[in-house]
Amino acid sequence: MENNGTASVGTHVSSAMITDAVIRHDWTKEQIARLFNQSFNDLLFQAQQIHRAYFDPNAVQISTLLSIKTGRCAEDCSYCSQSVRYDTDLDNQPLMPLNEVVEAAKLAKENGASRFCMGAAWRCLNAKDEAAIIAMITAVKSLGMETCMTLGMLTKEQAQILKKAGLDYYNHNLDTSPEFYGEVITTRTYQDRLDTLSYVREAEINICSGGILGMGEKRQDRIALLQQLVNLPQHPESVPINLLVQIEGTPLYGAELLDPLEFVRTVAVARILMPASVVRLSAGREKMTDEMQALCFFAGANSIFYGDRLLTTDNPKTSKDQQLFQRLGIHALQ
Repeated sequence: MENNGTASVGTHVSSAMITDAVIRHDWTKEQIARLFNQSFNDLLFQAQQIHRAYFDPNAVQISTLLSIKTGRCAEDCSYCSQSVRYDTDLDNQPLMPLNEVVEAAKLAKENGASRFCMGAAWRCLNAKDEAAIIAMITAVKSLGMETCMTLGMLTKEQAQILKKAGLDYYNHNLDTSPEFYGEVITTRTYQDRLDTLSYVREAEINICSGGILGMGEKRQDRIALLQQLVNLPQHPESVPINLLVQIEGTPLYGAELLDPLEFVRTVAVARILMPASVVRLSAGREKMTDEMQALCFFAGANSIFYGDRLLTTDNPKTSKDQQLFQRLGIHALQ
């Protein structure tokens, strides 16, 4: 079989053959475009084959995300309600006390989450907050949960500090393509984001990095975003695929809605490109139909955020997710 990252439709492909074919870091935009341009059925069939070679197709990893510091961010991310530049009627909150974070983590674990993610609306982690962040990591890990943080940009030294504290994952999304990035954010560069990912990888912390769809980008931008992720020296362990949540008061409010099948296509291509990574349905699920989410799971998504809130936006209620899992025969990965 030609080692071009695709499996022949209608041909049995063993796990070993799939592994040889798709673990790559040299994808071109043209090759990724060919994946996107397949018929929908052929694309999902290929993604499902690869998904089954690496994962239990009916197991989904459950994470819960908590905003530990909300609002007053100096960045100008056009999608974000937490930017100090936009009037979104957000209730700004300082860094949460440790005991409240621990209580939220305990509740998340009781509801089935295996990973607890903590996000702070900062441009970067400040030295004065490092001790509090370390205490949160230590306390949540003591509950037997995986820990994840998203705190903005990090220095190399800060990444080492978080590793020493026991942090399991660090989330730092690329958001979109390098070419479209300036249309969305101007207060930090694309290279700033890549540098933080490099520091996190050097510290041997698992990387959680993906993007946001539906910001007005074209398919070529979705291709370029995935190319950036797949051609990193090591694929991110977790790849969140977000659908823009339009928030009144932000510049992207009123953006043209993305075709749901294009979103599913992107999930499928991400699964093919990064077969051993967990692909997470992240923001925007509250607006997705059950049928759209089911297609995403078939396309290779195998992680979700669980709970009624994602930082500052709505998320499906836990009971609704449980009902959908039951209907689909899906279970939470323990």
